Amino acid sequence: MTEVSIGDAAGLAAAGRRVVVLDGVEIGLFHLDGEFFAYENLCPHLGGPACQGLLLPLTTEAVDGDGKSEGRVFSATRRNVICPWHGMEFDIRTGEHPTDRRFRLRKVAVRRDGEDILVTIPDRRP
Repeated sequence: MTEVSIGDAAGLAAAGRRVVVLDGVEIGLFHLDGEFFAYENLCPHLGGPACQGLLLPLTTEAVDGDGKSEGRVFSATRRNVICPWHGMEFDIRTGEHPTDRRFRLRKVAVRRDGEDILVTIPDRRP
C-alpha cells in the first residue's frame, strides 16, 4: 500500500471535506473538531458516492423522565454524512451506520505529518 500526500492540513480543515481519486480509488476526507477521517467513497448499501452527501448532525429523539417524546434534537457532538442515493447515514468519526453496525464505510488510513495530510491508498478489491 502506498501513502500519498493530499495537501496541507489548513486547506482541508477549511474545506471540511474533500473527495480525491488516488490510483483509481475515490476517497472522502473529512475534518471534524481538529481530527481527520478518511473512507472509500463507496456506500455499502448499493455502491453510491456516500462521502459526497450532506453533512448533518445526528438526529436523536429527546425523551423526558416519564419516557415521553419531547421531539427530535440534533447532537452537539456527532455528525453524519448521508449517502445521496438512498439516505444511508454514516458517523464521520467511525464510518458506522448509527443504528445498524453491519453497514459501515471502509476506513482509509489517514495521518498528519506536520502540515501535510497523508492517506494510504487501499488495496483494490476485485
